[in-house]
Amino acid sequence: MQTKGAREPYKLILFAGCSTYVLYAGSFLYYNHYQHQFFAIVAGAILGVGAGLLWAAQGAIMTSYPPENRKGTYISIFWSIFNMGGVIGGLIPFILNYNRGDSAVTVNDGTYIGFMVFMAVGAVLSLTILPASKVVRDDGTRCTKMLYSNAATESVEILKLFYNWKMLLIIPAAWSSNFFYTYQFNHVNKPQFNLRTRGFNNVFYWGAQMVGSVGIGYVMDFSFKSRRKRGVLGIGVVALLASAIWGGALANQINHDSRVILDFKDSGSRYAGPFVLYFSFGLLDAMFQSMVYWVIGALANDSEILSR
Repeated sequence: MQTKGAREPYKLILFAGCSTYVLYAGSFLYYNHYQHQFFAIVAGAILGVGAGLLWAAQGAIMTSYPPENRKGTYISIFWSIFNMGGVIGGLIPFILNYNRGDSAVTVNDGTYIGFMVFMAVGAVLSLTILPASKVVRDDGTRCTKMLYSNAATESVEILKLFYNWKMLLIIPAAWSSNFFYTYQFNHVNKPQFNLRTRGFNNVFYWGAQMVGSVGIGYVMDFSFKSRRKRGVLGIGVVALLASAIWGGALANQINHDSRVILDFKDSGSRYAGPFVLYFSFGLLDAMFQSMVYWVIGALANDSEILSR
């Protein structure tokens, strides 16, 4: 049985999800002083739950609020705003650890405190999100008014999606969407560069995501009149870039000397090559994620269906 209610849970779900990031950053501040892993492990598990809440809510908003012919644009706008946080997140450790030298292996307390402040502000700002029932698009249409059922009903409806062949085709993309982060952050940026350069690289990594999301958003919305042609072109562009960039990653992996730690002031191709590769990782990530969001958004326009 569904109840209409005045509940518009997006903002509360976003707030709850964002709050777990503050806790996670705080656990590293604690670890900096006491070297006890238990808090960080528990906070990481809680963060996993919070991330699920955050991304489900924002994904439903991002794919259902815009009009059908502007979903790519809205996704790119969100991705640009989202990655501005990554740019700031890269600047904080770069600036605060600039003069600590090559021997520094962990960031200082100010870095974690800065992260916590930004995350807390973001969590509070999520409470200002306009509910779907009050969104009026430029063409005068409204978002679908949400009807909320019980957990059992929602679980059944979600399970039904596994009988939808279109959703099943997205599983490989979903599997790989965050799979590469561990490699890029912990096996490229971390071992190949010193502490301050890792922060410097991340500024451009997340900045590249802003560029990539805008580029693929334009392709998905304006390249052809036919939505199908736009989708095929977008997927083709992402596939070609992915093949080239991961080919470069393989070459870098084979040729990398683990004894060499790079600094952003190093001259010539010694630093430039790995830096361009890491920049390209960010560019591809945004294009890939935005493309997948566009495909999901193309499967339906109903907020309730898209949230599932």
